[in-house]
Amino acid sequence: QWLALAAGLCHGAVGKAVLITGCDKGFGHALAKCLHAKGFTVFAGCLLMVNGARELKNMKSDRMKVLQLDVKCFCVTLFLIPLHDHVFVAGLWGLVNNAGISTFGEVEFASLDIYKKVAEVNLWGTVRVTKAFLPLIRRAKGRVVNITSMLGRMVSPSRSCYCVSKFGVAAFSDCLRQEMYRWGVRVILIEPSNFVAATGILTAASIDRQAEALWAGATDTVREDYGSEYFTRHYDLFVFLFFPPNFCCLYSLLF
Repeated sequence: QWLALAAGLCHGAVGKAVLITGCDKGFGHALAKCLHAKGFTVFAGCLLMVNGARELKNMKSDRMKVLQLDVKCFCVTLFLIPLHDHVFVAGLWGLVNNAGISTFGEVEFASLDIYKKVAEVNLWGTVRVTKAFLPLIRRAKGRVVNITSMLGRMVSPSRSCYCVSKFGVAAFSDCLRQEMYRWGVRVILIEPSNFVAATGILTAASIDRQAEALWAGATDTVREDYGSEYFTRHYDLFVFLFFPPNFCCLYSLLF
């Protein structure tokens, strides 16, 4: 509900279509159901046609159209085909670039491949999808809503891979907003705080797996200089900050 309000997606829904990426779970899934309830036609893009996608399809509504959409795909324009009959004339009233992934790792532990993997989804996926659908957005004088993060405005240790991608989306959005002004198209940036546990973008198990991979992939020099004790304590704290079982445990890690 708060996301719909912030993005200006709450009024005059009848006959208007919105495309949302990353509807498998989290914000995208919740927003798809919220906007459908308000009367919008929703094109819900999901990476995989399981779980969240299946739940949306089981609504069996002609206003809830579930698409398999991978924002990393260079052929993203192919996803225009299912939209053609519905929005070709009137245009697309809203595009919500929500698909994203998260990771962590201090600079000396994070490989360039990790930086590229995160940017491919969070940054280039946003650019790719936006460019594909902008003509339909302009036709409707609609809006582009990009989901970034507070880490697209301020930095945090161990989050440089994620911060780089989100700062990029913020810059892209600011440029696009100025370019779209003459077309009457709004460009809106949503910067959520810590919703890791709520959205499932990271889990305690995935943090453990990523930490093991970071340590295994580090050079001997980095492992020797940092030490396993520092590394383990650092990532234990990372888990507790996102998923604290109780205050006493968190206090013992901090002090």
